[in-house]
Amino acid sequence: MTSDMVSLATIDEPTNAALPPLFAAWFASRGWSPRPFQLALVEAGAKGQSVLLTAPTGGGKTLAGFLPSLIELSGAEAAPSTASRSPSPAKAVEEKEGGYVNPVIARLKAKAAARPRGVHTLYLSPLKALAVDIARNLDAPAREMQLPVKIETRTGDTSVHRRQRQRHSPPDLLLTTPEQLALLLATGDAQRMFGNLRCVILDELHALAPSKRGDLLSLDLARLSVIAPGHRRVGLSATVDDPDPLRRFLVPQARGENRMALHIRGAPGATPNVSVLASDEDVPWAGHMARHALIDILQQIKSAKTALVFVNTRMQAEFIFQQLWSINDENLPIALHHGSLSPEQRRKVEAAMATGTLRAVVCTSTLDLGIDWGAVDLVINVGAPKGASRIAQRIGRSNHRMNEPSRALLVPANRFEVLECEAARDALMHGELDGEKPRHGALDVLAQHVLGMAVSSPFDADALYGEVISASPYRNLPRADFDKVLDYVATGGYALRAYERYAKLKQTPEGLWRIANPRIAQRYRLNAGTIVEVPMLKVRVVRNYRGPRATYTGRVLGQVEEWFLQQLTQGDTFLFAGQILRFEGIVETDAIVTPGPPGNPKIPSFEGGKFPLSTFLARRVREMIADSKRWQFLPEQVKEWLAIQRLRSLLPRADQMLVETFPRGSRHYLVCYPFDGRLCHQSLGMLLTRRLERIGAKPLGFVASEYSLALWALRPMYHLDMNKLFDEDMLGDDLDAWLAESALLKRSFRQCAVIAGLIEKRHPAEEKSGRQVTFSSDLIYDVLRSHQPDHILLQAAYEDAAAFALDINRLGDLLRRIKGNIVLKRLDRVSPLAVPALLDIGKVPVGMEANEYLLAEASEDLIAEAMKVD
Repeated sequence: MTSDMVSLATIDEPTNAALPPLFAAWFASRGWSPRPFQLALVEAGAKGQSVLLTAPTGGGKTLAGFLPSLIELSGAEAAPSTASRSPSPAKAVEEKEGGYVNPVIARLKAKAAARPRGVHTLYLSPLKALAVDIARNLDAPAREMQLPVKIETRTGDTSVHRRQRQRHSPPDLLLTTPEQLALLLATGDAQRMFGNLRCVILDELHALAPSKRGDLLSLDLARLSVIAPGHRRVGLSATVDDPDPLRRFLVPQARGENRMALHIRGAPGATPNVSVLASDEDVPWAGHMARHALIDILQQIKSAKTALVFVNTRMQAEFIFQQLWSINDENLPIALHHGSLSPEQRRKVEAAMATGTLRAVVCTSTLDLGIDWGAVDLVINVGAPKGASRIAQRIGRSNHRMNEPSRALLVPANRFEVLECEAARDALMHGELDGEKPRHGALDVLAQHVLGMAVSSPFDADALYGEVISASPYRNLPRADFDKVLDYVATGGYALRAYERYAKLKQTPEGLWRIANPRIAQRYRLNAGTIVEVPMLKVRVVRNYRGPRATYTGRVLGQVEEWFLQQLTQGDTFLFAGQILRFEGIVETDAIVTPGPPGNPKIPSFEGGKFPLSTFLARRVREMIADSKRWQFLPEQVKEWLAIQRLRSLLPRADQMLVETFPRGSRHYLVCYPFDGRLCHQSLGMLLTRRLERIGAKPLGFVASEYSLALWALRPMYHLDMNKLFDEDMLGDDLDAWLAESALLKRSFRQCAVIAGLIEKRHPAEEKSGRQVTFSSDLIYDVLRSHQPDHILLQAAYEDAAAFALDINRLGDLLRRIKGNIVLKRLDRVSPLAVPALLDIGKVPVGMEANEYLLAEASEDLIAEAMKVD
């Protein structure tokens, strides 16, 4: 495969490449001219070069990715003629009556019949809906030019009959997902299907690469390099800040070298038209459901042809959808789309959008990526965007055409979100995007891939290791770690090798590794993939707690998301369903609680969407707060909020962190404002609580949001040395001790065990319940912690917990940033900036609508106290 070390500058002038007459005529018949980057990709394709293409949304990236393949499959040759000199497509492909067949078409069909069979071009999409949409869009040029090309999709929704047929009679263009590719490569048909592969197209590459799905994809691409070493790759993306990691992802790596694909950049598109809602209603101090803006949202839907209403969570989607229908007096056709709906329901909504029969769809990230619905002329984003790249991607769904500005409305749900929305809008106006930090390939994903390769055919360990380190995320993988993974797949590891069920590989006399029995292959195919659903935990109240091995049958009060409960340790009290409950422990999928003592409950409550606030956007928010000249677009009530904060306390510089202490009632509060995201603040709160306990402050609890962290205790904290309290050494023994006590590492291990195949949720003719999966993984976790603490999956679990659940790297960056830059303000009462944090205290993420009403009732006295100027 060709690896290029140069990056092309922005291409805004035509190259020397030209389309074949048939294709030039098709462009002309539509009134189009090929864009420079499309011609550049045709030229690169003819040379067999791998390419990363970044171009504005709606600019024709997908067509550009397929053009070289369509030209090659058609058998046409490029000509120096321009589109204006080319014959019309009607003349070029005309078939006359009386049996006369145009010789051009006959020649193309003859070439198609003579070419090697198998998949010519493999298209990979992060979304099933996107693969189906692209297939529909490709059908038009293939049909109108009468190209002898067979185009098919393959997703989890594809019938068994079609999937079996595709293995024996592959299409020319196969459009599928990374999970389906992994399954195809783990069959004996992989060589026949992909042996003549010429091109792989990876759409929305920025969404795939920095994840475990991307890790698995990179390993599968490495296998494709062995099966079809001459193929080229095309990465497509509209939102890339630093293209180099994606360029490396696209080509095989070698130790000591920095191989990268060619980079083709399309000229910038029109600047998007983005505004932040200026509602006449009071902007809430806290909350995430934007109840105050529902009438405004409906008015915007009425004024648009078709609108997409994006939210960050499925719960928000359900809530906003129901609330809009409750005020939809005109019965406008508004639909709902998110990942928990059935495939049939999602397809129905997508079909209705394609035909233009809907006025709006309330949706989550399931529609973030490049589905082309030309009728959409407005995107409404409810809640904070969390990242400039994410909101740019969503905005690109409107006016999905080159040189036509996308139109979007950002709807902040609270005052801090006003700042975040303005920061995102400003970043978009200046064309600035978030960057992704490089990450190492996950070991649990590697274990799944190793098993998949054995399912396909016996392998040599040395050869497979060389193949694995050619994948960009694994290019620095030590051989020792690879051998540990191989040993785990073969035996389960030292602590489990006595159990036959974990022995999945055996070595042949020739030294090759093969599966131990055919049942292993069947179980692998049932459990392949890296997306693990996190179950809800039931809150079960009992009279007496008898330990984690007992069976409990107490009353279930309801269900709470796992991330909330996994932060608690035994003895913590929290408010749920109107009761104070004492947390005893997690037994399988139940959170066991007993009636709590009267008094003030300790409640870690973490609000916000499922997306973390990006480092880039957090920095811009800090800069906006520090510079009053940048408040010009803020609502007057938000300006007043910040002005009184500056008068009563302080607005820190962008490089500082403000810490406020004040009493309220019988409690003493410490509130800090890092603006570094919920996960980072959550980890900081846990570690600070341990320190405060050691120094005798008697902490009662904390609450973390995307913007701030509030802790409360029985004793004052204003006299503490803040530089020592926030010292970076908390990431050592304090972190290890907390992890050992909490259930977080055990949860992380369960995820890794499922991906690595240690715990198999699905078996032939049956599926394990969440309770069974949890019970199995907890038992194995305890065994490994006791007998093999260096097990490769424990290592993987710790790395996952640090990177995803705790955001340790970002916390380390925060502690280094604020060293020597902490500003302490001792106040006699709550400050305006602290009001949202105090309103979050006592909230439980159970009923969002109820929480909004509770906020309204509880906030009046608190706000009056904070905004009073002496």
